Amino acid sequence: MVWKKSPILSQDIRRLHEQYGLDVISSSILARRGLTGREQIKFYLESELSYLHNPFLFDDMEEVVDRINEAVTEGEKVCVFGDRDVDGITSTALLVQELRALSLDVSYKLPDGDEPYGLTMEGVDLVSQQNVTLIITVDCGISNFDEIAYAHSLGIDTIVLDHHISGERLPPALAIIDPKVPGSEYPFEHLAGCGVVAKVIWALRFSKTDFYREECILLHAQPGHDTVIIQAVRIENLLVVDRVIEEINPGLIDVGKSKALAFLSSALPIMVLDAAAELAQLRLAFGKKIDIHLVDMRSEMEAVLPVVKGKGLFALSNISRAVRYSPHGKDELQVLYTLFIAYCMKRYPSLDAEYESVLDLVAIGTVADLMPMENENRILVKRGLKVLAQGRRKNLLPLFSMQNLMGKQLSTSDISWQISPVINASGRMGKPTVALEMLLAEDLYEAESLAGELIKLNKERQKLGEDAWERMKSSAQESFEASGSKLVLVEDSTLSRGITGLMASRLLRQYNAPAIVLATVDETRVSASMRSPDHFDAREFLSRFSDLFQDFGGHTCAGGFSMDVEHLVEFKKRVADEIDTMDCMIDETEDELVIDVTLPDIYMTPNIIKVVEFFEPYGEKNPPLVLMMEGAQIEDIQFMNNKGGSVQHVKLTLAFGQYKWPALFWRAGDRVGSDFDKGDRVNVAFRLGRNYFRNQESLQLTILDLKRTE
Repeated sequence: MVWKKSPILSQDIRRLHEQYGLDVISSSILARRGLTGREQIKFYLESELSYLHNPFLFDDMEEVVDRINEAVTEGEKVCVFGDRDVDGITSTALLVQELRALSLDVSYKLPDGDEPYGLTMEGVDLVSQQNVTLIITVDCGISNFDEIAYAHSLGIDTIVLDHHISGERLPPALAIIDPKVPGSEYPFEHLAGCGVVAKVIWALRFSKTDFYREECILLHAQPGHDTVIIQAVRIENLLVVDRVIEEINPGLIDVGKSKALAFLSSALPIMVLDAAAELAQLRLAFGKKIDIHLVDMRSEMEAVLPVVKGKGLFALSNISRAVRYSPHGKDELQVLYTLFIAYCMKRYPSLDAEYESVLDLVAIGTVADLMPMENENRILVKRGLKVLAQGRRKNLLPLFSMQNLMGKQLSTSDISWQISPVINASGRMGKPTVALEMLLAEDLYEAESLAGELIKLNKERQKLGEDAWERMKSSAQESFEASGSKLVLVEDSTLSRGITGLMASRLLRQYNAPAIVLATVDETRVSASMRSPDHFDAREFLSRFSDLFQDFGGHTCAGGFSMDVEHLVEFKKRVADEIDTMDCMIDETEDELVIDVTLPDIYMTPNIIKVVEFFEPYGEKNPPLVLMMEGAQIEDIQFMNNKGGSVQHVKLTLAFGQYKWPALFWRAGDRVGSDFDKGDRVNVAFRLGRNYFRNQESLQLTILDLKRTE
C-alpha cells in the first residue's frame, strides 16, 4: 500500500489559525484537504441554523407554500408519494407529520411489494377515487412526466419534491423543488430528498410569520472621510432582492439625483438598529429637512438576542462570527442583515429551536443516501445527530434500544451500520410502510412492535443477500472476464427486486467496475440496479438505453430502471456493444492511503479526539481522518478470532510519547513476524475513535497500515 501525504503551504496554515482561531493540527488537515475557502470553513466551524441556505432561493418555493396553505384553508385531501428506501421513507414521514400538524387530511403511498418506483398511473387512479386534489411526491417524481400530466387531466395538482437528476424535459407539475434541476438558483445541489422536504417545512413555517412575502429595507449610514456612506438592502422572505451603496459629500450633491435617497423613498418600512444615530447621518448627508421614517429594532432585537444589548454595529462587527465568512470583511450592513435573520428565527421558535426536531430524520436519510458531507449537509446532519442522541423522537427509542445505541455519542457510522440497514430492509423486503408507520407511531408500544418487525425483516434480507451472493458469484466472474474487466452484468430470475441495489454495490466493491443486477418481476417485468465507481456516470450510461425502459433514474454513481422482459435480450446485446467503446474501468495501480496529518508525540494525547470530532460528521466527500505516528513501539501483540488455527485479527499495544494506546489491526495476523513484531519501531497510519464496551468508554486506534522504521 502506497502512503500519500500532500504538501501544504505554511501560509495557509497560518491564515486559518489567525483568521478562524483554529489549532495548528486542524488547520493543517483542512489545508491538506483543500478546505481553505470561506464557505468551506464556515460549514466546519458553524452549526447555527441561520447559516443554512434560505429555502426561498428555490424558484418555486412560494408556489409550494401557497398551494399547501390553500389546501389547508379549503380542507382538501392530500396524498404524499414517496420511495421505498431510507431517504424516501424519512422524507415521507417528515412531510406527513408536518401536514398533519396543519390539520390536513393526508394519506401516503410507498411502493409496496414489487410495485415500481415513483408515481404510477395506478397510484393516480387510486387517489383520484379517494377525492385527493393535491399530490406531493418526495424523493421521486422528477421523471414522472406522463403520470403528472395524467393527474392534471383529472384535476389533481402535483408538487414535486425531489433531488434526482431530471430528464430532458421537466414534468408538468404545479411546482418543482429539486436542487439538481438545470438552471436552479439554489446554491447547493446535493441535498437528500429528506433535506429538500426539510426546506419546504421551514418555508411553510415561515409563511405563518409576519415576514412572509413582506418587503422591508435594512439601512445603515456611517461616516467616511468627510463623507457619509449609505448602504441599504431591500429584502423579501429574508432574501436580499436589491441593494444600494452611495458615498455622499454633504452639501455637494443634488438630493434629487441621489440613488440612495431614491431607494429609501419607497413606501417600504426602513429598519435600523439605532434610529437616532442613523437619522443624524442621513440629515448630515441630505440636509436637516430630510423626512425619512425609520423603524428602530433595538428593543425587539435585544429581547431575543442578548449579544446586541448595549452595542452598536461597529462593536458587533468586531465580534460577529458571520463577518469572518463575508467577502466584504467587516461590513456593518452585512452584520445588520445577519442579525435580522437571527432575530426572525429566534422570535419564531418554529424556525429555529423547534425546527431542529425534524433534523433527526434528515440526518438519517442524508447519511443513508450517501450525500456528500459538505456545505449545509454538515449542519443538517450535525444538528440531527444531536437530536437523535437526545432521544427526542420517542418512537425511535425502541429501535435504538434494540441496536444498543442508547446513551451513546452517535456518529454517522452508527447511522450507516445500525439504523439505515434496518429501515432500508423494510423497503427491500417490499414492506416500506412498516418503517414509515414506526416513524409516525404515536404509541410507544406500537413503535416497539414495528421496530421488532424491522429487525426481523433485516435478518431475512441478510439471509436473502447471502444466498443470492452465493448463486451469482460464478456468473459475475464470467461476466467480468467476458467484458474485458470493464463491467459486471448479472441476471437472476429468483432474485428479490428489493436487494438488486445491495448486490450491485457488493459487485462494485468486488470488481471495482460498474455493476448491473437484473431481477425478473412477475415474469413480465425486469427491475434492475446499477452501481459504479466515482469516475463513471451510471445515469448517463443508462440513458443510452432509455427507449427500452419503462422508467429509470438515479445519481451519478447509482441508478435503477425497470423494463418489459421482452426487451431484456436487446438490452444485454446493446450493453455488450457499448462495452467495446468503454475505457477500462479497473485501476491497476497499487492501493493508496491518504494521510491527513503526522502527529508529533506531544500532540498524541487523549485530547486529539477533539480534532477527530471537530471534522465530524464524516461521510461522502469527508472521509474519516487518517492520522500517522512515526516511531511508535509495539509493546504487545495479541491474536484474536483464532478459529480452526486461522488467525484473522490482532490487537496491539503501542507506546508513543507519554501514552500507551490499544489498537486493532484487522486481518493482519499473517503479517506478524514478517512485516512487524513485538518490540519493533513502526510508522502507523490509523483512525481514532471512541470504543464502548460494557458501558465503559475508551479511545481506540484502528490501524490501517504500518511499516517498520528504517
